[in-house]
Amino acid sequence: MAPIQQFSRRGFIRAGAIGAGALALTPALSALALSRPQKKLGIAIVGLGTYAGGQIAPALQHTKDCYLAGLVSGHPTKAAEWAAKYNVPPKNIYNYENFDTIAQNPDIDIVYVILPVALHKEYTIRAAKAGKHVICEKPMAVTVKDCEEMVAACKKAKRLLSIGYRMHFEPYTAELIRISRNQVYGKLKAFECANGFTYTQDPKAWRLNKALAGGGSVYDMGIYTIQSARYTTGMEPIAVVSARQEKTNPVLFKEVDDKVFWELEFPNGFIAHCKSSYSDQWSSTHAEFEKGNVDLNPNFYYGGIKGTTPAGPMNFPQAIQQALQMDNFANCVMNNKESTVSGAEGIRDMKVVEAVYRSLASGKREVI
Repeated sequence: MAPIQQFSRRGFIRAGAIGAGALALTPALSALALSRPQKKLGIAIVGLGTYAGGQIAPALQHTKDCYLAGLVSGHPTKAAEWAAKYNVPPKNIYNYENFDTIAQNPDIDIVYVILPVALHKEYTIRAAKAGKHVICEKPMAVTVKDCEEMVAACKKAKRLLSIGYRMHFEPYTAELIRISRNQVYGKLKAFECANGFTYTQDPKAWRLNKALAGGGSVYDMGIYTIQSARYTTGMEPIAVVSARQEKTNPVLFKEVDDKVFWELEFPNGFIAHCKSSYSDQWSSTHAEFEKGNVDLNPNFYYGGIKGTTPAGPMNFPQAIQQALQMDNFANCVMNNKESTVSGAEGIRDMKVVEAVYRSLASGKREVI
């Protein structure tokens, strides 16, 4: 496996153009809970891959408090195409070499880092040093230590940091949390959560390269299940009871994990069952209460989420999750208020991820 230093910034993009804090989660449209800023804040996207192009840039056409103000890319042609499409002026276009000069650009208030996981730390810290607030896409970083350094750098620069946990601003998710916290159907008795997709993309993409991705489906898809277990129970897990993995294609997934199953132990002895995969179309949360079950299926999609309760189907309008997420952070910046999904939230999840991998290696219970 090549060390990360051997990958140029342009190279990883060419190779891979695929795209307790949480426990105080606010209700569904928490972006509206703070006062409106007097002007829209400018966001610069770092990394113009699939997620940026398919979700973040389009969502910024629906935001109330922020807008697409800048672009950072190693591909001049792509940046020019984006600039024409979204009316971004040439002076707000950067590459990875001149990125730090963004410090002199008053149009840009927030930098959104959407790069391979191994580069989240570098660009979060560089953005903070440039005086910009930061949204960093999930998972926050490769290690807990990296996450802590990112938080420290933002704190030193007196800049706010938020992680791209879009589900916190999605109404079906908020309803599940409300039901659980208020014991609408009694106490939570059992919990299962699954997230995954069938990987059919470029076998040379960064997600399959451990040096760039950190890990496989646990990092990419499992983060959602860890989040769901934490915000549904309202507790922080204390251990990974056991973890095991399967590889449907050992050649394709030779560096990263494919299908992983694990159990999270909580302080009161409650066990949450989680799984992630690069070989299965999974997207569901099942919460069993004393008086019936609540199911979100599909759960983690960008749209089309469905939910059922003992009282019948949930019925909420489909939200543009990323627009609500970014508006919420814009309000946090304008009000100097820490994000609900701050860097501390990312650290909590990465501690669980590291425990999952320790359990995979040891075959034993691993304390978080």
